[in-house]
Amino acid sequence: MISPLAFAGLSLASSFISTYAATPNTFENAGNTLVSAMMMFVGNEDSVYILDKAEANAAQVAGHSAWGAIWDLKSRKSQVMDIKTNSFCAAGMHLPNGSFASFGGNDAVTTGGATGSDKNTDGQTGSWDKLYQDFDGRKSIRIVNPCKYTDNLSGGACGWYDDPSVLSMKKFRWYSTVEPTATGEIVIMGGMVTGGYINRHVPNTDPRLEGGQAEPSYEYYPSRPADPADFQFIINTSGLNAYPHAFLMPSGKIFVQANLSTVLWDHEANIETPLPDMPKGVIRVYPASGGVAMLPMTPANNYSSTIIFCGGTDIPEPQWGDYVGPNGNPWEHPASTDCQRITPEPQDNSAPVYVQDDDMPDGRTMGQIILLPDGKLLMVNGGAKGTAAYASSTPLTPQANMPFGTSLCTDEVLHPALYDPNAPAGSRWSKDNLGSTTIPRLYHSTALLLPDASVLIAGSNPNPDVNIDPATRYKTEYRAEVYYPPYFNASTRPNPQNIPSTLSYGGNYFDILLNKDSYTGTANDAADATKVVILRSGFTTHAMNMGQRLMQLNNTYTVSTNGSITLHVSQPVPNANLFQPGPAFLHVVINGIPSNGKYVIVGTGSVGVQPTVSQQALPDNVRADTSSSTGSPSSGGSTASTNGESKKPSTALIVGSSIAAVAILAIAAMAAVLLRKRRRQASLRGAKSAPYAMEELVPPPMFGHRMRDSQASESTLITPLNPQDKTKGVYGNSDPWDASTTDLQAPYQPYRDNEAGTSRSGSPASFNPYAELERRGH
Repeated sequence: MISPLAFAGLSLASSFISTYAATPNTFENAGNTLVSAMMMFVGNEDSVYILDKAEANAAQVAGHSAWGAIWDLKSRKSQVMDIKTNSFCAAGMHLPNGSFASFGGNDAVTTGGATGSDKNTDGQTGSWDKLYQDFDGRKSIRIVNPCKYTDNLSGGACGWYDDPSVLSMKKFRWYSTVEPTATGEIVIMGGMVTGGYINRHVPNTDPRLEGGQAEPSYEYYPSRPADPADFQFIINTSGLNAYPHAFLMPSGKIFVQANLSTVLWDHEANIETPLPDMPKGVIRVYPASGGVAMLPMTPANNYSSTIIFCGGTDIPEPQWGDYVGPNGNPWEHPASTDCQRITPEPQDNSAPVYVQDDDMPDGRTMGQIILLPDGKLLMVNGGAKGTAAYASSTPLTPQANMPFGTSLCTDEVLHPALYDPNAPAGSRWSKDNLGSTTIPRLYHSTALLLPDASVLIAGSNPNPDVNIDPATRYKTEYRAEVYYPPYFNASTRPNPQNIPSTLSYGGNYFDILLNKDSYTGTANDAADATKVVILRSGFTTHAMNMGQRLMQLNNTYTVSTNGSITLHVSQPVPNANLFQPGPAFLHVVINGIPSNGKYVIVGTGSVGVQPTVSQQALPDNVRADTSSSTGSPSSGGSTASTNGESKKPSTALIVGSSIAAVAILAIAAMAAVLLRKRRRQASLRGAKSAPYAMEELVPPPMFGHRMRDSQASESTLITPLNPQDKTKGVYGNSDPWDASTTDLQAPYQPYRDNEAGTSRSGSPASFNPYAELERRGH
């Protein structure tokens, strides 16, 4: 057990110290994920959450196969978590207070991905399955308040809230995309109703609804009163519009790309501004699945929002086929090497255009771009031929002759590639000496940045159910790996102290202390080469990282003659459209070497208009006459310049910073004691809560799901959006919802029979579980 004082010191220093040797440019075994990692997100400094589809995983929870887990960063062990609904191909996003939500998924299934035993009223889709015990997840909103691997994860404040009869979307959505706004609201757009290879029939006579299989609308979480309106772009891109790429722009409009089309969308007025088509006929959305990311926003580029697209495929349009499957053999078609950049809102008011970028070293489908704290982009995973998805046959190849089982992709790319957005054109990509893995990462693989600046890579399962047959070329994958980027060659890493736990949009700058053990060489040179970034790794699924962003904060410095450096750091730019409210990790980067990330909350911690004020002017740089560290030289990456003229060092500032550091350490130690006491009490409460009563495998009742006393009490239980209680640490919440008190012990029907009738409980369909959220200004 770590003492509270030690815990506080570690927290303040952002010092996640791995017990594993970190060898740069290598892939290292990171344990077993227990469920195949179709979706992942970093919950906090300790935990990564993993979601899978409902399938026959050997790991069990509450009497059925698990398709949820938590992975511990320190021990690299996994623990299963119970999820009720089928989260197959869901979307996901952070919430302003650090909670995460997963949206939609598939209907209930059984062995081999077949429809579940109990059907919905349409007679076609699954409501519940008596074998797998999964419920229809197409309207689900699943919410979790991130905790630790050592917490009670079976209920209480740490369990998944997953009850769509109480909290759900208004429409069925499978393969939808979500993007947060500046208020922390989440826009949920598009999707399929019953799924398939691509979102259309052939001939495409009904591009709006596809006979009831397409969902062209958009809605919000928390819900707005109006019925979901059509998003015309989704209709226009009919077919190749699953998981459209979406990024909030500085104006508050959303850049959206699907098929070959691009728009800038005012979602409030539902007005679209057409932008140029994707060049060269390369499809980037699922199932072509190109790598896509927003480039780092920095003072040097005036916080410009530029999107890069790399890879995907230019399969001819007729060969894409329809819901049933492709109309050709995708694995015979090479993936694209092409990369394009676009700045949808140029700051010079010029017309936005796609700009040809350097080709990747290898063509990739399902390649995934990870933003690194040093400002570079890492491309991992994917294959050199084919597409995402799976199929038992194609019109050209019967099932007995399928060369890779059900996989539509082959020629796995086993080595990463590194992209430097600031390098001269023609020299931005490299793959030399970056190491290789031996594990194919194709359909349903995932990757994200960890707080220690390494990259977690997991998943891959191009199969309709678990398949671990040795004869299968691409099996269901449970092995996780950690990849160490080149900056792990450093013998010294920054060890920042006094990082705040919350950041605001503008306002007073804050100071970060770097002792001389944080760098090599002279203090003046180190200060010149230091930058501070906030980075959000996002919700990863299907080669996407929804919500992934990096913003460099402006800073100056004061160098002391004893070798310490005080960084004066601006708050985030006072425009919440650039970096939406919610959790992030703050890294200090010196000569391209990042510190471990410190968990911070950007904004108020709740949904609503975020206060913005002007940024306080930073003091000028102050260099010491002579100063140096005691470390040995290390190789690093790019440097960052700062502005300001040299002055005499400020003794008062140095002494004040030291006193502040001691005071903060003492306060943090006291907070840690309170936190430990609170968590022990919560654990004891959780130990007394009843487990899910799933012993009797009976079908869910058509009516009679028990509703609680009132909308207010119901909504209070499902509210994950309260500001954090700053006195209770990262995991504290002044009014936490409690999954153990919700009615998840018995089977339930996951959605209303119709939009205008009654719910399965017999209550009016107008019952609005969001009413309390709306009343409270959320």
